[in-house]
Amino acid sequence: MKSYSESYKAAGVDVTAGYESVKLMKKDVDRTKIPGCISGIGGFGGLFQLDVSGMTEPVLVSGTDGVGTKLKIAMLMNKNDTIGIDCVAMCVNDIICCGAKPLYFLDYIAIGKNIPEKVAEIVKGVADGCVAAGCALVGGETAEHPGMMPEDEYDIAGYSTGIVDKSKIIDNTKIKAGDAVIGIASSGVHSNGFSLVRKVFNINEQNLKSFVPELGQSLGEALLTPTRIYVKPVLELIAKLPVKGISHITGGGFYENIPRMLPDGISAKITKGSWTIPPIFALLQKEGNISEHDMFNTFNMGVGMAVVVDKADADKAVEILKANGEQAFVIGETVLGDDGVVFA
Repeated sequence: MKSYSESYKAAGVDVTAGYESVKLMKKDVDRTKIPGCISGIGGFGGLFQLDVSGMTEPVLVSGTDGVGTKLKIAMLMNKNDTIGIDCVAMCVNDIICCGAKPLYFLDYIAIGKNIPEKVAEIVKGVADGCVAAGCALVGGETAEHPGMMPEDEYDIAGYSTGIVDKSKIIDNTKIKAGDAVIGIASSGVHSNGFSLVRKVFNINEQNLKSFVPELGQSLGEALLTPTRIYVKPVLELIAKLPVKGISHITGGGFYENIPRMLPDGISAKITKGSWTIPPIFALLQKEGNISEHDMFNTFNMGVGMAVVVDKADADKAVEILKANGEQAFVIGETVLGDDGVVFA
């Protein structure tokens, strides 16, 4: 007898919709398969076989995150096929900060009402993110939550595990005063600060569709631009020259995240004007009357990731990143002091 419950459906949960969602997402999940995948979706656990050849002391590195209130923008625009990229990015971009290569990813989607086509759109974005990061989508969960949230709303969170040889873990032990700080360009606001974004623009379905000349597109299109995934370019950089520190610029902006990769007694002096700040940030600052300090303490301001290398390697680092499709700039240097971040 096939699985079906009329009583459960009457309570708001349609198990057959869940089966249809899995069926629709299968082709996207299959796109993410890499060597090591030895199971498909639908089991009780995702199986992945580790290849530790060439490693002396393999270390697993894990990260988990969600997308925050950027989800509200996706729901208002009824555009659900890119938010999964953000979810993957927020996890894998953290993992590579210690030099680890992401291996696999799992997602969790809570939704008011399971509409299979909508869930499949969300998972398509997750699969796109996994392909960009070179990791496998080995499993996940979709939970229908009637009475907990409106039928047309959902939330998504993710989890990823990567691997790095212990001797190659990137920490802050080799950073010294006089090293170069390299900034890698963001694609926009990414996935942080959206509570402030929504307040500043008084977000609603109508103004999201409005064309904004300064942005060259609608406000909604600009805000939904997916978080950039830096995994492959940064791993390529690590393979070609010594990287001393990496910071993913997320919530808390420059002031919170850059010091996380610095040792005690070392600060970062950042040179204003050394990179291009996307117009969405100027618009946010103007419309919200936000101080410059608060902008740099909330948003990435056009720098999605910062990397510390020896000053002699700075130009080479920029060249490698550009050859791998990234915009990169020397945005400052490390200096003696405990100020965290200072601007020049």
